[in-house]
Amino acid sequence: MNNSIANMGPDQPCRTRQDIGDRSDGRNGLLTALRIGLRCIGAKAAAAALLAGSLTGCSALTQPIDGVPADRLPPQYFAEPKNDLVPVDISDLSLEPPREYLIGPDDILGVYIEGVLPFNPPNAPPEPPPVNFPDAESTLPPSIGYPIAVQEDGSLALPLIEPLNVDGLTLDQVRDAIRDAYIDNDILRPEKARPIVTIIQERTIDVIVVREDGGGGGGLSTQNVSAQFLLGGSDRSASGGLVKLRAYQNDILHALVETGGLPGVNAKNQVKVLRASKENKAKREAFLKKFRAQRQAAMLDPCACLPKLPEDPNILRIPLRLPPGESSNLTQEQITLRDGDIVYIESRETEIFYTGGLLPGGQFPLPRDYDLDVLGAMALAGQGVYGSVGGRGGIGGIGSQIATIPPGRLFILRKTDCNGQVAIEIDLTKAINDPRSRPLIQAGDTLILQYKPEEELLNFGLGTFFTYGIQELLRNN
Repeated sequence: MNNSIANMGPDQPCRTRQDIGDRSDGRNGLLTALRIGLRCIGAKAAAAALLAGSLTGCSALTQPIDGVPADRLPPQYFAEPKNDLVPVDISDLSLEPPREYLIGPDDILGVYIEGVLPFNPPNAPPEPPPVNFPDAESTLPPSIGYPIAVQEDGSLALPLIEPLNVDGLTLDQVRDAIRDAYIDNDILRPEKARPIVTIIQERTIDVIVVREDGGGGGGLSTQNVSAQFLLGGSDRSASGGLVKLRAYQNDILHALVETGGLPGVNAKNQVKVLRASKENKAKREAFLKKFRAQRQAAMLDPCACLPKLPEDPNILRIPLRLPPGESSNLTQEQITLRDGDIVYIESRETEIFYTGGLLPGGQFPLPRDYDLDVLGAMALAGQGVYGSVGGRGGIGGIGSQIATIPPGRLFILRKTDCNGQVAIEIDLTKAINDPRSRPLIQAGDTLILQYKPEEELLNFGLGTFFTYGIQELLRNN
């Protein structure tokens, strides 16, 4: 008997004990056989666990993340909500035109003065005034008269009289000023002084518009949210050019309309205006000089944190979405554009988050106009809550096709100042049942989905039982 036991293989003791159980009679023999079979299953499971752990390991146990529960973090670590923001009233971005057009420098007027402009010899019939038709883009009606431009100082040069200052006058006032000037200089009699004044061409203001949103084209607005798209699927270069705005239309709204309309979801919810005046340029340069000096001083201390570039107060930032009930409080002076001003629409291609762990790896754009919480971000990444993770379940993946317990822990790796990081731990069970346990995702976040240790063990146990246990029970029976 001893020699036969010594020559048995690894499974032979189990078979021998099973044979002993089979030779037993009645209920006790059946129970004994079942206990022996389960002990054999446990031995195989332990061996499989050691083998799986030695080959691949368990990320929840071997690669732990030191996270802080979301309800223990101070508010400054969370993203600002934007679900309640509403579009700004676009009428705030447009100038209110005057009831009558006011003449200014660079306007071209059509002037006809019988007997003077053009000059007619005595006893000669008067020449009819020329008729001017505007171009297709103009909204002006046909005009009458000879073209005369208003000078930069606002003066209008006419024959036989001194230049007249017409800056800020209406057409009727300019007509009266011309008539009075020729009568006062005894050039025309009152009954013959009937000048005609019209507008041939309105003055224009030249501004530069630079748009990184493609002027309302594709980009982040498409359904393709893969990393390939963000990295190389679209040309993210800026487009821009010189835009000529007519007088009293030289505002933010008309500059946007002339270049494709309001910014799309590719762009940030704001418009930047850089003034071209020398005074404003000097202020911006002084601001940058002060910032560079602060960085140089901070670099002398190896333990200091380098300051970030703050927002330049000399750049006008106009928000396009505001909380309900709030106004942009823009003045007519702020929305008025002058020659050389730059309107800048900035892309938001850096507003992305990353995924890893049991989530499909990649980077995905954040929605511009609504909030995205952790559950929505997981769905956007292609791995919803309670969804299958394929071959990643269980320790070493054994039995992953059978185990049904989903991963229940998510970490948000969020950057802080001075190249720091905070790991926010999310219990997905709490997040499903309590909306307050779903932090909002912000730009630069990295989402790591993991199993809890008990979930790894349960998945392994289920997979091992269905893989080896049922087989062994059927074999023993």
